[in-house]
Amino acid sequence: MDEEELRSLCRLARAPGARASTLLSATALAGSIPRWVSLPVRDLAALGFTAGQAHALHAVEPATLEADLATVRKLKLHVISARSALYPARLLQIPDAPAVLFVRGDPAALATPQIALVGSRNPTALGHGTARDFACFFGQCGLTITSGLAVGIDAASHEGALAAGALTVAVCGTGLDVPYPRPHTALAARIAAQGALVSEFPPGTPPLAHHFPQRNRLISGLSLGVLVIEAARRSGSLATARCAGDQGREVFAVPGSIHNPLSRGCHELIRQGATLVECADDVLRELHFPQSKQTLDDAPPAADRTPARPGQLDKPAEILLDALGFEPTSVDALIARTGFSSELLASLLLEGELDGRIAPEAGGRYRRVP
Repeated sequence: MDEEELRSLCRLARAPGARASTLLSATALAGSIPRWVSLPVRDLAALGFTAGQAHALHAVEPATLEADLATVRKLKLHVISARSALYPARLLQIPDAPAVLFVRGDPAALATPQIALVGSRNPTALGHGTARDFACFFGQCGLTITSGLAVGIDAASHEGALAAGALTVAVCGTGLDVPYPRPHTALAARIAAQGALVSEFPPGTPPLAHHFPQRNRLISGLSLGVLVIEAARRSGSLATARCAGDQGREVFAVPGSIHNPLSRGCHELIRQGATLVECADDVLRELHFPQSKQTLDDAPPAADRTPARPGQLDKPAEILLDALGFEPTSVDALIARTGFSSELLASLLLEGELDGRIAPEAGGRYRRVP
């Protein structure tokens, strides 16, 4: 890409909501991007840009443009227009695809078959482990794992892909030079080295609230389908699932306990027609992706775990596991359910932890490990 076109794309990226379809029609009518990007407002409107976008193109300060170019060079960003062969074809299918993308890492990762994993920013330990294991397994099957770099399920999904040595794509709601969330700066660097970070927002764009719903349509638009793991009824994850449905993508949801508020969003999706997911092949089958010969439980674990001891559990341990279930449970509730003394219960809980069958939770609670 020559300097003139790069400047034009950085300018175009600062026209809010500029669509790929508008860029393509403008180039068909008026030639290369540098030829029309600085045309008068009236001429830009004739090419399909809104008045606001046309005025924004003229309002870009030279200092802002120079700063954008400096950041692109410093971070070695790829600036990709909708007319580039590097622009992901799947994303180009959605009606509001952005005219310009900024990519840090390998832009070819955006063209690979992807599955999006999204969910709560405050998942349970079980939800976190489920996301990480699914991502690891899908990565081993050849799918790229796409998510939004947020805390919780997003981060667990990226981590699972990285652990599997698979590609992962993070869609950001900020400029790619703005670390967000800041604790994920190192994770972002690992993703860039083993996949790509992508954003429609120019350098320096802060994490404004309305950017993240915009980002959600790209997460689903890049992917073959979206898998939701733990989500409240009102959440960004459900917004991403709705985007997927509107875009003709597959929607999947992992069910959970009726007592877990984070299961309600997934249950709502299932009621609305999302595919209920109990194992990885439920997803692979719907995507017409080659199914694995092993189950998720058979796959190498994404997280380090203490292996269970061989042999059968004795009766008190079986009683405890039956009473425990997979939801966090208090010691008092376990005493009431089992009738065990506090001393015996403490001993069995410790043994279960050492066996890798029981996991402690916050607030002195415990849950069963699947």
